[in-house]
Amino acid sequence: MRVLRGLSGIVAGGMFVLALVVVGTAIIAARRDFPGPGSESVTWHIAASVIGIAAQIFSDQHRGLAALSGSLVVFIVAGLLLWTQWWG
Repeated sequence: MRVLRGLSGIVAGGMFVLALVVVGTAIIAARRDFPGPGSESVTWHIAASVIGIAAQIFSDQHRGLAALSGSLVVFIVAGLLLWTQWWG
């Protein structure tokens, strides 16, 4: 279970960093009048990051099936984010 929680922690951290990159790109694009990620993409990344980090904190504070469910939420949210914002 520790390995799964560790892996989901890496994924949650990656979503957070990705959200920072998308927000930074949107700010730079707006300042330079260059098309960048829109507000929908920024919102998706921030929401996924918040949900993923909250689920990871829940997973880290619990054991057993509860920890597993928290880790699964992280993976599902990351998958949805990738599917809807990067592969679509």
